[in-house]
This record gives sequence, structure tokens and C-alpha cells, in this order.
Amino acid sequence: MFTLLDSPLLAAVLDWAAGGVLGLAWWQVLLIGLLLTHVTIVSVTLYLHRHSAHRALDLHPAVQHFFRFWLWMTTGMTTKAWTAIHRKHHAKCEQAEDPHSPQIHGLRKVLWQGAELYRAEAVNPDTLARFGHGTPDDWLERNVYSRYSTLGVSLLLVIDVLLFGALGAALWAMQMAWIPFWAAGVVNGVGHFWGYRNFEAQDASTNLVPWGIVIGGEELHNNHHTYPTSAKFSVKPYEFDIGWVYIRLLSRLGLARAKKTPPRLAYGEVLPVADDKTLEALIAHRYEVMASYARHMRAVLRQQAEAAGGVRGKALQAARRWLHRDADKVPAAAVPQLAEARAAYPVLDQMVTMREELRQLWLNTGRTREQLVADLQAWCRRAEDSGIAALREFSLKLRAVRH
Repeated sequence: MFTLLDSPLLAAVLDWAAGGVLGLAWWQVLLIGLLLTHVTIVSVTLYLHRHSAHRALDLHPAVQHFFRFWLWMTTGMTTKAWTAIHRKHHAKCEQAEDPHSPQIHGLRKVLWQGAELYRAEAVNPDTLARFGHGTPDDWLERNVYSRYSTLGVSLLLVIDVLLFGALGAALWAMQMAWIPFWAAGVVNGVGHFWGYRNFEAQDASTNLVPWGIVIGGEELHNNHHTYPTSAKFSVKPYEFDIGWVYIRLLSRLGLARAKKTPPRLAYGEVLPVADDKTLEALIAHRYEVMASYARHMRAVLRQQAEAAGGVRGKALQAARRWLHRDADKVPAAAVPQLAEARAAYPVLDQMVTMREELRQLWLNTGRTREQLVADLQAWCRRAEDSGIAALREFSLKLRAVRH
């Protein structure tokens, strides 16, 4: 007796559901998924972030449109909305108006509900009008990408299921979750909460790891917030930005041009006294200069801690983590421990005091250029007459800085 189970049509449907048109194994579909999601990450970091939001990178029109089309298919995000939200994030970073700050919304919410925060801000007309300027407004954008923003991801689901069968649905789910988790969650959340900092940027941004591969270089978030208009995110010899590798490859093909990279601090001969050029270089390279000062402070702390006596335990841990940071970035719980460390180590206490005095040279907008030069010269004299070797060494190096 013939039954439905014996139907050739059912057998064909089951075969298709098991492997789709291509009939690939699960691990092959997974590899394809990782490759496709990496292309999506590259589209976000190169096109949306470095090109559109910050104008740090020029891309050939053909490359721009490939990224626009790919993002429409794989995320449903529009250039204007993403660009506007990210620009607002930089303009209002860690303030009440920041669209996705873990300091405002909490780390858990940004990490796991970052996409919801994005969608809520994407329909804010004030955000789009104020921060969305200079984004595509051609026929395709108006009539396809923005008008039917969910059509692309729907087509992608059909394509995935057709090619890979039931595994295609799982592949599509992974593609839909990739950017919300890694970009909206990890970068926007963890990248302002946990990690290491090369520079004392004005916000809580951190570098997650020194190797920017999985998220296209976006792991180097503190570097980016320090130099937001740079097309290159890595700044240290041990750091790697895979997004920069792609930019170099596209540049060799004539398809991209980096407009700006992180400034490099240069040194010349030590001047007899600091002058207006020294002041210019200090202000222009203040993040690098203060990072150098932090290294001197950490070296002094190690020397002091190795000597007999002094603080131990939590006070020493707090000193290692926070003494080289701006006072407004130090958590209240660490303040008493830092006070204990500064009282125990007078040399370090003086270095902390002089660090803040140096920082005031670019924060004190009420003083004239001539007054600031005189302040810098006085600071160098005090540093070199302090009897502290680390301060003298830093001051001499500071007098050799060139812009």
C-alpha cells in the first residue's frame, strides 16, 4: 500500500530540509556563517564607523554601496540612523543623553539589550536631524533601504533556508544576533566598563584586548575615543587592528584613502626652557604625554613598594590602578586607599600633585598663551629641582617634545 511516507516528494522535501540545495555539513555551514558575519563586522567598522560617522576614511562609491547593500541584507540598519546614534554617543558620552552608556543604563542592559536601545534612538527625529547629516539620500536609500529596512533580512532568511535547509534558519539567527551582541552589546557596554586604557580620555572607554580581530578592531575602544577621527585604531606596537589591514588592502587597490591616523609624538633636542612650541606640542599630544607620565609614576610606585615599610594590600592595589588616573575617574571607594598610599609615599604624592598641575595647562582656558608658557616653564623648574629623578627625567623629555 502506498503511503505519504513513501512519497518521493516528501523524501525530496526531507532531503532538502536536512541540507538545503548545497547539502553541506553543519560545520561547513558554521564556517560560512563565521565568514559572513565577519563581512558584516567589516561593513560596520569600515563603512558605518570610520567612513560615515567620523569621516576618517574615504571609500570608493562602489565599495560604499556594497557595504550599504550588505548591511541592509544582514542587519536592517540604515546609514543615517547608525551614524546619527554613534555621533550622539560621542557628543553626549556617558551623560544622560548618551544612547547606550553602561554608566547610565547599566552594563547588563547595554550588553543584552543594546539592540533595543539602538532601535529606540533610531526613531528619535531630533537625533536623526541633528547628527545624521552627510549620509546617503539617493533613490535607493529613500525607496529601498530606508523605506523597506526589514525586507533585506527577510530575503536573507529565505536565501539561507533555501541554500542550507533547516541549518539555514540557525545561520540566519546567528547573523541577526551578531551585531546586536558584539557591537551594540560588547563594544558599547563592556568597552566602557572593563579593559585596559592607554590614554586618559575624558570618558570611561577601554580597550577590551590588544588584538582587534573578532570585532574588526573595535576592541581598541579607548584608542578610538582618544583619537575618534583616526582611521587606524591600534597605537601600540603590540596592538593589532584588522580593520586597518583591510583599509591598507583597499588603499592599494585605489578603493580607499585614510584621511587621518593617530598623531605620533616626536622629540628633538632638549630646549633650554620650554617655549610656545613646547606648549603647542604638549596640548596637541596631551594623551601621549600623560601616558608617559603615568609610566614614570608606576615605576616610582614599584620602587617605593619594594622598599621597606609602606602600604600593602588593598591600598597598594588601589594605588597601582588609580593614582595615575584623573581624580574624577577614581571611584569613591578607592579614595581613602589612595590617600593612605599618598601619605605613605611622599614622592608619589608630589608626582600626583604635579600631574594635576600639568593637566591644568590645557584645561585652564582663562589664561593667555603667554601665561600658559610661563606656567609650563615654572612647572619644569619645579620638576627638575624636586630631587625626584623620575620628575626630572620627564621634564627634560617634555622640553624636547615637538609638534
